Amino acid sequence: MADTKPIRFLRLTEVQKRVPYSRSSIYHLASLGEFPKPLNLGARAVAWLESDIDEWIAARVAKGRAAVSA
Repeated sequence: MADTKPIRFLRLTEVQKRVPYSRSSIYHLASLGEFPKPLNLGARAVAWLESDIDEWIAARVAKGRAAVSA
């Protein structure tokens, strides 16, 4: 059986604990396609998939390390 992580939603406060951006910066980067877009959960609720945030962080780390070694 494959070892898979359960799907988890992160609210804005949890996302902000993981990335060094303010609320407005997160939404701005998402509108530019440079950050994962939130999913609508209801009329006034959004959240991000934890896996999307983890992938974004991993890509940023890889990009930073590639720039240092170049």
